[in-house]
Amino acid sequence: MSIQDAPLQDMAFQASPRVLGTAGTSDDADADARNADGLSVWPRSARSASEGDVRVGGVSLTETADRFGTPVYVLDEQEVRERCRTYRTAFPEADVVYAAKAFLSRAVVRWVREEGLGLDVCSAGELELAVSTGFPPEKIVMHGNAKSPEDLRTALGLGVGRIVVDSDSEIARLAAVTPPDSRQKVMVRVVPGIAAGGHAKIRTGTDDQKFGLSITDGSAEHAVARILDQPQLELVGLHCHIGSQITSVQPYVSAVRRVVGLMARIRDQHGVALPQLDIGGGHAIAYRPGEENLNVGVLAGRVRAELEDACARAGLSVPRLTLEPGRAIIGPAGVAVYRVLSVKRTGEHTFVAVDGGMSDNPRPALYGVRYAPRLVGRPSAVPPRLVTVVGRHCEAGDVLAEDVALPGDVHPGDLLAVPAAGAYHLSMASGYNLVGRPPVVAVSDGAARVLVRRESLDDMSRRDIGM
Repeated sequence: MSIQDAPLQDMAFQASPRVLGTAGTSDDADADARNADGLSVWPRSARSASEGDVRVGGVSLTETADRFGTPVYVLDEQEVRERCRTYRTAFPEADVVYAAKAFLSRAVVRWVREEGLGLDVCSAGELELAVSTGFPPEKIVMHGNAKSPEDLRTALGLGVGRIVVDSDSEIARLAAVTPPDSRQKVMVRVVPGIAAGGHAKIRTGTDDQKFGLSITDGSAEHAVARILDQPQLELVGLHCHIGSQITSVQPYVSAVRRVVGLMARIRDQHGVALPQLDIGGGHAIAYRPGEENLNVGVLAGRVRAELEDACARAGLSVPRLTLEPGRAIIGPAGVAVYRVLSVKRTGEHTFVAVDGGMSDNPRPALYGVRYAPRLVGRPSAVPPRLVTVVGRHCEAGDVLAEDVALPGDVHPGDLLAVPAAGAYHLSMASGYNLVGRPPVVAVSDGAARVLVRRESLDDMSRRDIGM
């Protein structure tokens, strides 16, 4: 069954939580084998190997750790590319743009470009990295709730395709720096008043957070009127991002309905039919076996149907759709590998400390994300016990995985691998305790290569010039 043939009920996940909406006999058998082997949330290429090892992209995780050191991030190139293709197949008539904030490197820029996706950036840094790597600026969308003057100047100077206006004050700033003989295409980020997302800190569709302009209180319509009065700005559409780790299709359907209603009012008040609609991203992935992910095929069918129906009722032409997946493309492609430094039993708890932590993955400390680490590199017949995997940093909240089952004989020197680690790990990493950020190693067809090298003490020392 193809993505287009997927049933259109609001199905949040399939039997294998790592499938994006494709199915078939060989795929199903492969998914069943991964489920039985505890690899359902790992990259599609993951296979158990001898002596307790796991191979990803045909490359041994144990050998990768020995060769590149730990912590190390392993990124399956083919997994990233296949997920890009899944979105292109599901949304053939739309602009699919990869959300760079999830993780960006020169190689990822190249993969995304070659697979036909656009790019969504939030800063001059992300934008310059992309354009200097050869990404066409006209296929880039820039947004953010507080763009700096440098961000706006860089976007205009490099010829970014669309800028998403996020506040009333940004309109005047952008118009002031746009050359008088040019017009910059812009969208308005609107807030539809929909609560969706896996945690309060990643819900962005309601009026009580920092992003966007409210439909409810009229702020969005006021911003539209102001932009239409600026000759340097060309309003091409509306933007709406309602949150992250969303497992259900229904919030997107509701958001489309409300935003199309606003587009109809803009047409009635200003005589302008906006040709584009960006519904953002936020598509959930499974971090642990049994968790839900968003079915992209179902999302495509339901959003397409609602958009066509709502526009028909309003007498509008159907706008060109844009969506911004980030985590759903890069997250399941990554595996973090750590080495155990100590095992400590304190009262009723067992703490397994590794050589990374919140400096390379702050997400558990920020909003309670839970992972499923796995012992790799040696077999164990010892029954599992519940442990808490913690990091090396001077914070009680430096916890990577709480109350997870690991073999009872886990000990210093062992390797632990954490799947679904491709998104919002290194992109949110810090220099806490001057522990350098880990490298990123791409694997494909049995070969491994460094994409981002390990950050050294010398790298960090070079920035300290205060003697």
